[in-house]
Amino acid sequence: MGVHETDPLRRFSQEELRLRTSAKWRAYPPDVLPLWVAEMDVPLAGPVARALTEAIALGDTGYAEGTAYAEALDAFARRRWDGYGVVPEHTAIVPDVMQGIVEVLRLITGPGDTVVVNSPVYPPFYGFVEHMDRRVAEAPLGAGHRIDTGVLEEAFGRAVAGGRRAAYLLCSPHNPTGTVHTAQELTEVARLAEAFGVRVVADEIHAPLVLPGARFVPFLSVPGTDGAFSVMSASKAWHLAGVKAALAVAGPAAAGDLARLPYVVSHGPSHLGVVAHTAALRHGGDWLDTVLAGLDANRRLLGDLLERHVPGVRMVWPEGTYLAWLDCRALGLGDDPAAVFLARGRVALTGGMPFGTGGAGHVRLNFATSPEILTEAVGRMAAALGRSRPSAARPAPA
Repeated sequence: MGVHETDPLRRFSQEELRLRTSAKWRAYPPDVLPLWVAEMDVPLAGPVARALTEAIALGDTGYAEGTAYAEALDAFARRRWDGYGVVPEHTAIVPDVMQGIVEVLRLITGPGDTVVVNSPVYPPFYGFVEHMDRRVAEAPLGAGHRIDTGVLEEAFGRAVAGGRRAAYLLCSPHNPTGTVHTAQELTEVARLAEAFGVRVVADEIHAPLVLPGARFVPFLSVPGTDGAFSVMSASKAWHLAGVKAALAVAGPAAAGDLARLPYVVSHGPSHLGVVAHTAALRHGGDWLDTVLAGLDANRRLLGDLLERHVPGVRMVWPEGTYLAWLDCRALGLGDDPAAVFLARGRVALTGGMPFGTGGAGHVRLNFATSPEILTEAVGRMAAALGRSRPSAARPAPA
């Protein structure tokens, strides 16, 4: 590893961030502090900024082509995930992770078929699946917000009843709880899917964002996943949502299915997105490590701030992502506490109800920001409840 850059999460002041025109900082009025959508308050990694600048200087702004992205993901995966490799010939460039999931589901299911999800889960899982005339069936997470294999087995049985095809949309790491599934859990998932003939599509967009104390296990690396798919991207880990590109990755037995992906799908990704994501995976490792260190510190700071200033809130300790799932039911704010925090405290969090069963009374908080902004946000939450605000950011406990 080279010399780490200064913590990117401390780079911008709130005044500078409010100059941004993307969703996080423009969806709400200027008096609202936004910790809702999954954007990070960071600058671009140096290697990514240079790659984009060079492409623009060359006028290299045409259509996406080639296997550079897949090769970069393969190299990154081998370095970070115990030698797991991606076969470029078993990949396809897709517009983004969610659109890639939709295209894969079109290949392996038909109208009226069931897609099983683990609620509470990323709301677009519901919207996109239902928009393509598939049914969503929930298999709620169990104790500790882990996959409940008994519940999953029952859901699989119902999904394939009558000989219908079915798929399981796995969120790994899990959004919104930050759960990082273990090799043992994923192996059991693969066993159940194989037993019921359910095809698995793993959303692994947060794969590089696993925090100290946990280890990411690629779903396609566990036994019994030859017929499964993963959809990956550098988007979340390197703050690249605005330069779209992702990769659908097929297990060996699913490569034939992926080969049926219509050619027109490859027109969806941004060429500049491919350039940016490739540079991030190839050369952005040091930058990512500084972000992970900052997120770990923020995770501990957030837990400390909530305990001291909003003690009725129970934070699910996130093992991965930069999202904290907060149980606010003890506060007596009803099913949508995010609405109360917005109205009374002028802090924007993501309400829990769109995440499905298990979401009522919860909020999701994005802690990929500076300690100062995080401290102000918790202060606003406390003020919304009539409590005193913390005066300044304090060092996170060790």
